[in-house]
Amino acid sequence: MSSVSKSAAAVPEHKSTAKAQAFKRGILYALPDWVMIVVLFFVPIVLLVYMAFSRWSLLGGNRGVNFPDNFVKVFEHKLFWPSIGFTLEYTVIVTIFLLILGLGMALIVQESTKWNNVLRTCFLLPSATGLASASLLFYALYSPQVGPLTKILSTFGLLQEGGSVLATGQSALWATIIVIVWRFSGYYMLLMMIGLQAIPGDLYEAARMDGAGTWRIFRSITLPLMKPTIVMCLVYCVTGSILAFDQFFILTKGGPNNSTMTVVQLIYNFAFDSKKDLGMAAALSLIVLIALVIINSIQMRGMRDNTK
Repeated sequence: MSSVSKSAAAVPEHKSTAKAQAFKRGILYALPDWVMIVVLFFVPIVLLVYMAFSRWSLLGGNRGVNFPDNFVKVFEHKLFWPSIGFTLEYTVIVTIFLLILGLGMALIVQESTKWNNVLRTCFLLPSATGLASASLLFYALYSPQVGPLTKILSTFGLLQEGGSVLATGQSALWATIIVIVWRFSGYYMLLMMIGLQAIPGDLYEAARMDGAGTWRIFRSITLPLMKPTIVMCLVYCVTGSILAFDQFFILTKGGPNNSTMTVVQLIYNFAFDSKKDLGMAAALSLIVLIALVIINSIQMRGMRDNTK
């Protein structure tokens, strides 16, 4: 009887030892990821907050805490509110174009035709180009000296002879939007295709049997079931647009007359160009980070509401 009780007690002890060993192995497996998260995320965030609260010049280094002077200087800077307004305008326009084009192209290639592979390749090919490379490519196309676009527009009377597409704020904005739509529409098409393929085909068959037309099927089946995918694409697009830098730095450098100055470009100017003040740059970076967290939280909440 005593031997039976000893063996029964040994089983839970063995299980607890196995669980402890499995827990230790799990910690060891997760340790590299945690180290990377701490080093590449938490440490930079802490350093960012510390710099935002300090008088920290590019050449002079840290000169002590001066909170809230950096934030006051940022809010009082003449380009702060114009850069926010321009960034929001750019974000809204780009988001609308990319979501509509991405969904439209996904619907086109979703249909079973012999041109599917060709269309997918054509739509996805620009996505293989780096953003900086795409911006340099279009910078050459827009150039009055070597680019063909200026001559074409001048021939049709849409541009003055010898003029530049990037000469005015609005034309530079739309020229940059064309670059981004050309570069990223195929990527968003791919994301939309994944969402379309997750919709059961039985729903479409049942709707057609009930006499529903193409528009009714899209409005009543495709669009509601695509909401989580659309919200996910919205998060990606809004975040990327608010953090826009490469395309404007290459094409316009914030000009003409700072009319295409984005928030991230202003951070760059604070840190390395006009001010050489890392404290002001960190303060504006912290403001952008908080704004992105709030915007993404609202968008993710919308995604959860749509999936209920």
